[in-house]
Amino acid sequence: MSRAPFEIAPKMRPIPPRRSAVVGVLDVGTSKIVCLIARLKPRHANDALRRRSHAVEILGIGHTRSHGMKGGAVVDMERAEQSIRRAVDAAERMAGVQIASVVCAVSGGRLGSEHYVAEVDLPDPAVAEGDIRRVLDAASTFAVGDGRCVLHALPVGYALDAVTGISEPRGMLGRRLGVDLHVITADVPAARNLLLCIERCHLGVEAMVAAPYAAALSTLADDESQLGCTLIDFGAGTTTVSVVTQGHCVYVDGVALGGQHITNDVARGLSTRLVDAERLKTLHGGVTAMGADDRELLTVPAISDDDRDLPHAVPKSQLLKIIRPRIEETVELVRDRLVASGHMGDAGRRIVLTGGAAQLIGLTEIVGKILGPQVRVGRPLGISRLPEAARGAPFAVAAGLLVYPQVAGLEHFEARRHRGARGGTDGYFSRVGNWLREAF
Repeated sequence: MSRAPFEIAPKMRPIPPRRSAVVGVLDVGTSKIVCLIARLKPRHANDALRRRSHAVEILGIGHTRSHGMKGGAVVDMERAEQSIRRAVDAAERMAGVQIASVVCAVSGGRLGSEHYVAEVDLPDPAVAEGDIRRVLDAASTFAVGDGRCVLHALPVGYALDAVTGISEPRGMLGRRLGVDLHVITADVPAARNLLLCIERCHLGVEAMVAAPYAAALSTLADDESQLGCTLIDFGAGTTTVSVVTQGHCVYVDGVALGGQHITNDVARGLSTRLVDAERLKTLHGGVTAMGADDRELLTVPAISDDDRDLPHAVPKSQLLKIIRPRIEETVELVRDRLVASGHMGDAGRRIVLTGGAAQLIGLTEIVGKILGPQVRVGRPLGISRLPEAARGAPFAVAAGLLVYPQVAGLEHFEARRHRGARGGTDGYFSRVGNWLREAF
């Protein structure tokens, strides 16, 4: 089989389980940019979160309003660069250290999933390390669509002589070994421009991580990951979803609707400025109306600065009637994507919500009616010294980026060895340099 050309985003080597490291991460979203600097320290095997090899201790945090971003993608390079610089500078000042590179999240670029299956014959009865490498290399002959880049290649499970569901085949006996490889992709232009914007801030990019995958790493308990769970990240410009079952991420997707679209609806419906619509949504917004909402009046500032254009009052129920249809539309789109993908059964009956819009009052009830009965709001787990203001659902992606270095070794990229050979070295700067040269 001939290999079709495809782009691979920069990938990082996993942190050795017995070594500490200082890691910087960057979540560049539509409404906010978050930079976290943390120390990852080896943790005891008996700690509560069994899947993590390191404890995460926050050293510095910086977050600022995002500019130059729309739908999770860069639309104004200069303004986005300045916003990133401010967030990174605040985190470095608080941590008292400077970072040379970051792990960044990707929420735009139409995230998508594909599964590739491969099998190889075993020369010896027992499965050896080389056999696993051969079957992963065989699965890596995938050909993603034109204009798509590979963010992750995750082995979901192995099969031995048609017996599926094997998580660790080493040492087992058989004649034929197979693997199911989950490949997460994004649009090349979105990934290129985000990478270039961060490079313009004199920062290297260690890895690019799909935002819903990162959010799942930080918020899901071990039992949720094992039994099956759907995570929905309600961002400002996009709503992304990931399905995790048997400890593996098996599906990601996204829709181009988010909290900013709700703000736009409120601004149009109440004839007010966007900044005032955002304030009304944040302070008084929700999706479930109560009897008292018809009697509670909200003051809506005028859209212009004309003294004759006076503020007006509307019942709170009117605000909720504007917000609810957009939320229902978004959740129904997510449901339709899950059904069409065939992963609705893998999702289980458990739903976890993250992102800024996940804080809307009554959202869990609406999601429960459309998707499933067991819904909770997810928050970062196992992150020490995280400020109180950053312990909620809006910071789930940034916290997950700190967990990602611990699981980076689960991924497989046969093609990255060939990239390094062309450049003459296999170092980080060589890999990023090759990627930029090929992209531009």
